[in-house]
Amino acid sequence: MELFHIGFLTVSLTDLLDVAIVSFVFYRLYVAMRGTVAAQIFVGFVLLIALFFVAQALNLKALGWLLRSVTDIWVVALIVLFQPELRRLLILFSRGRLMHYFVKLDVNESIDEVVGAAVELSRKRQGALMVIVRSTGLRSFVESGIQLQAQISRSLLISIFNPKSPLHDGAVIVKDRIIEAARCTLPLSAVTRLGEVPLGMRHRAGLGITEQADVVVVIVSEESGAISFAENALLERGLTGEELRRRLRSSLSSPTVRWSLKNIFSTVREEI
Repeated sequence: MELFHIGFLTVSLTDLLDVAIVSFVFYRLYVAMRGTVAAQIFVGFVLLIALFFVAQALNLKALGWLLRSVTDIWVVALIVLFQPELRRLLILFSRGRLMHYFVKLDVNESIDEVVGAAVELSRKRQGALMVIVRSTGLRSFVESGIQLQAQISRSLLISIFNPKSPLHDGAVIVKDRIIEAARCTLPLSAVTRLGEVPLGMRHRAGLGITEQADVVVVIVSEESGAISFAENALLERGLTGEELRRRLRSSLSSPTVRWSLKNIFSTVREEI
């Protein structure tokens, strides 16, 4: 349905809706990347697009040809320049409510065993790093450690993280009721402090894997015995056994990520 004319342009309701959606997406992208190097690249990209449309409207053939030639490499350039941001967006999409309709986890037994092991290790002040997979696999990280494929149990987890065990250094990866591997290497988060408290390598590794995969992580501090919980690039410290049990049941038994563009872009902004 036509609404009005601007010179040779005919503007319809669909056109206004189209412009509004694109404007919103561009605005949220800019807000998410504001204050980073990527923001400067993004502004330059928007200016190029605007210049391209101006050249077409004014029939500037030479400038239009030059910008049209540049557009042939825009897609590749964007993938290269915005690779970290695009990866975070895709990971956040995979954490959405829709994915949880296709992934069913049998986690009650795993939660009990993980909580029991965490409390016991905390009492003994023995460090631990336990990664529990939700919707996406961690094959590359599993392959970095020693594959076990063993039924999960509190005793086995305590044995693995015994300081005298050759498997204690690194992370344990749990999927459903199976310990897939131990002594796994995880990526470190760029975050080095939580408030005024510096984060050690174990906590940075636990936080780092939640930035790159749909997992939850239980961390036990070797220095203080404090139990921490990491999810969606956020870290909670000083949990009791019952608090940890509630957090695990809440995160593993039901979707916890709201399926909306607002949440996706807001979270990306926090991570950048």
